[in-house]
Amino acid sequence: MLDASTARVIGVAIPIPDPWGSVLQGHRERYGDPLAHAIPTHVTVLPPTTVDHGVLPEVERHLSQAAEGSQSFSMRLRGTGTFRPVSPVVYVALAQGISGCESVEQRVRSGILERALHFPYHPHVTVAHDVAEEQLDLAFEELGGFDARFDVWGFTLYEHVEGVWRPQRDFVFGPEPLGPLPQARE
Repeated sequence: MLDASTARVIGVAIPIPDPWGSVLQGHRERYGDPLAHAIPTHVTVLPPTTVDHGVLPEVERHLSQAAEGSQSFSMRLRGTGTFRPVSPVVYVALAQGISGCESVEQRVRSGILERALHFPYHPHVTVAHDVAEEQLDLAFEELGGFDARFDVWGFTLYEHVEGVWRPQRDFVFGPEPLGPLPQARE
């Protein structure tokens, strides 16, 4: 069991670059998402995970190895999707880059950061969460034509501090993949 005084909540994500990150953040705020100000626009790689402060150097070494073993890839965000009725979420969908995200996620969510997920990994960019149905519908419709392309250079380690996800360190992908991916988990 973790000591509450030394426990830290971390996450790993691919940040969405500007101008698209700021545009989507503005939409999320406009839809009334209560966490819009606290969560940078991103694609999750590792969901919120509690670790002891003392293992953070080991976590960073693990993330460095995961990044060095991954390659840059192109991402295209296009259109919207939703997790309703299971979860009140509308997101911008990935039309390109899904396999790149899955590869990075498998490398990151292994070793010291291995953990079970509540749902299968599904890379996406949340634009509305825990808002009224009308706002979810509006987000789904308004961003249905959203389209952005960019190259993914790496990922960022975030820590949840005082209710806000704060970037701690960037991890840049290596030029060539190193070795096979970790074994698939169920």
